Amino acid sequence: MSYEMIAITMFATMMVLLLTGQRVFAAIGFVASIMVLALYGPGGIEIPFSAAFKLFNWFPMLTLPLFIYMGYVLSEAGIAEDLYKMLHVWFGRVGGGLAIGTIFLMVIISAMNGLSVAGMAIGATIALPEMLRRGYDKVLITGVVQGGSSLGILVPPSVVMVLYGMIARQPVSQLWLAGVIPGLMMATMFVIYVVIRAKLNPALAPVVSDEELNMPLREKLKLLRAGIIPFLIFFAMTGLFIMGITSLVESSAVGATAATLAAIAKRRFTLKMMHDTARKTLGVSCMFLWLILAALAFGAVFDGIGAVRAIENLFINRWELTPWQVIIMMQVSFIVMGMFLDDTAMLVIVAPLYIPLVKMLDLGIDNQLIWFGVLYTMTCQIAYITPPFGYNLFLMRAMAPKEITLPDIYRSIWPFVAMMALTIALVMVFPQIALWLPAAVR
Repeated sequence: MSYEMIAITMFATMMVLLLTGQRVFAAIGFVASIMVLALYGPGGIEIPFSAAFKLFNWFPMLTLPLFIYMGYVLSEAGIAEDLYKMLHVWFGRVGGGLAIGTIFLMVIISAMNGLSVAGMAIGATIALPEMLRRGYDKVLITGVVQGGSSLGILVPPSVVMVLYGMIARQPVSQLWLAGVIPGLMMATMFVIYVVIRAKLNPALAPVVSDEELNMPLREKLKLLRAGIIPFLIFFAMTGLFIMGITSLVESSAVGATAATLAAIAKRRFTLKMMHDTARKTLGVSCMFLWLILAALAFGAVFDGIGAVRAIENLFINRWELTPWQVIIMMQVSFIVMGMFLDDTAMLVIVAPLYIPLVKMLDLGIDNQLIWFGVLYTMTCQIAYITPPFGYNLFLMRAMAPKEITLPDIYRSIWPFVAMMALTIALVMVFPQIALWLPAAVR
């Protein structure tokens, strides 16, 4: 059997197993184990075993449970709810102000959490009911929450970028910095879109009544304190890391400790909250661990048979695709897979093929793998919210108020998909949008 056929067989078998409803890590790991036994015999089992054992030497892996724990503590302690109250008062007099405030809230939550699910949960359970009660158009605000929550995997400290950095062997600090400007660009586009829609049709986003917002300036200034804690946590965690004072692992420990102290200071740190947070953190952390183990095993077998070189020969020499056509094809495949899988599952499935291939392509871009990591992350955002099977679409339907239907969710998302696609196109045409900040801070 040729290397091309072995590679196709491995991917086809894995996709068939995924379609049967098997867990992602089980499907990937099973294919890796079966193929290595078939190709090399019993002694070949050492190949995936050795690759998987590298996981225990990756100290950045310690950051995942700490970042996840930090995000759940901030959510369970009600700090995000306090933030929304502050934004409600300060933006309430502006047309579309609550929707704009919600976008800012999502950016802040993203900077504290790094997972899109947390932002989605907070937006759907806190922001959506408040805006509906005040007469906001349900299609508009549903799109705002979905688009804003997707920023969680782009704005640092992005957990997905930590995973990408470990698999691609790239500095996580550089990946985080590379995601800052594209993430802020995307958030700015969302805000401009809401302002324009509210200007053209004020009925979509009415101003909050004076009765609700009339309060002394002293009270308004007191509300600003809700933003101090997230800022301090973000600075203590990300700022110290970027300045080189703490390592990545130390930074995650600082963030987890700061979040715990914030919950204690607000007198919301209870035994039940700690129990719920620990259970959720353990569940998500174990999922990531098994996925990475399976990806390492699959990648070791895939690379060992020379499949990456074979695929490169197929794309470049036989199909005569240009390097940019290969990149675009990868982006399209992310969107298709994103209809069925989450971002971590996509990453571990395609990493053995795409990352070595990107490294070989001659695109004339410095820090090519850093740039590709940002492209991957942004494309995942689109895949998350693209009908008919976008991952976040069904999460939104499960958490949103009953008056928001699935057709409403589908209709709401297209303007935000267009803005995300525009950001991706800009980063592809002008790579320095993503690469300038990492180069400046290095």
